Amino acid sequence: MDPMAIADRRQLRRKLSFWRVAALIFLAAIGFVSYAFLMSDQSGSAAPHIARVRIAGMITDDRELLERLERIADSSQAKALIVSISSPGGTTYGGERIFKAIRKVAEKKPVVSDIRTLAASAGYMIATAGDTIVAGESSITGSIGVIFQYPQIDEVMKKIGISLEEIKSSPLKAEPSPFHPASEEAKTMIRNMIMDSYGWFVDLVADRRKLPRDEVLKLADGTIFTGRQALGVKLVDTLGGDDEILDYLQTRDVSRDLPIVEWKDTENSSSLWFAHALSGLFRFAGITLPVSPDAIEGWGPSKLFLDGLVSVWQVGER
Repeated sequence: MDPMAIADRRQLRRKLSFWRVAALIFLAAIGFVSYAFLMSDQSGSAAPHIARVRIAGMITDDRELLERLERIADSSQAKALIVSISSPGGTTYGGERIFKAIRKVAEKKPVVSDIRTLAASAGYMIATAGDTIVAGESSITGSIGVIFQYPQIDEVMKKIGISLEEIKSSPLKAEPSPFHPASEEAKTMIRNMIMDSYGWFVDLVADRRKLPRDEVLKLADGTIFTGRQALGVKLVDTLGGDDEILDYLQTRDVSRDLPIVEWKDTENSSSLWFAHALSGLFRFAGITLPVSPDAIEGWGPSKLFLDGLVSVWQVGER
């Protein structure tokens, strides 16, 4: 074989070996950064800090959030919790479970509810779980109440010539139905269920806000309030933001110099592990990305299924 060809082949092998080693180092670096990122999300921080959890959008029975709150309660490094809420509400059951989980955290460390743009209905229910509630002057809150909605498509079915026959064990089975108007007995059944849940919500607010039940009933007609109005009727404790939150925590022997660490949704974070890992690796190398990996989170479709009684503020609905 030509000596020049042999030399070229050896040089090509050396180049391939170099790039294989470089690729292995690159993948190892990504793995290290992603592991560090995910572990920091799961443990919050290895140093003393103030934990923050953000609850945004429709409230549902969120198992991941409940587990995250449990970890915060058990963390010796999380000295306090800030629950930042931006939600119009959601399912009553979802709000109930999150409320109870936050109260379990409050048994071990101070908890501040931070009402942002909107914390109405089940969003306000969650806010009452905090030891104190801080809201912006123009925040929207309140809307204490419960609603049950179901569609009616019987008129549409008649127009297109479709009928539905049903045989059931009793008149109230599977009522109310979207296929025919509800009977008075069905309406009474649903109304009784709504009022029972509503009474529980009212009692919860009265207990947590230390207000007479009769006074809460006057506020619990679905009315929404600005932060300023809510302060006047004692639905919130303070107007402000982070400074006021830290001032309160200082009265609970939590240093305002502690860093505030976000405890994020580990499931959503892990789904973007590669983007975060790559971003971290580039930052380590001094390279700035034009788009942050967090910006990708809003691109994916999300589906919302609200089951059962709903405690939610809806624009244009009473």
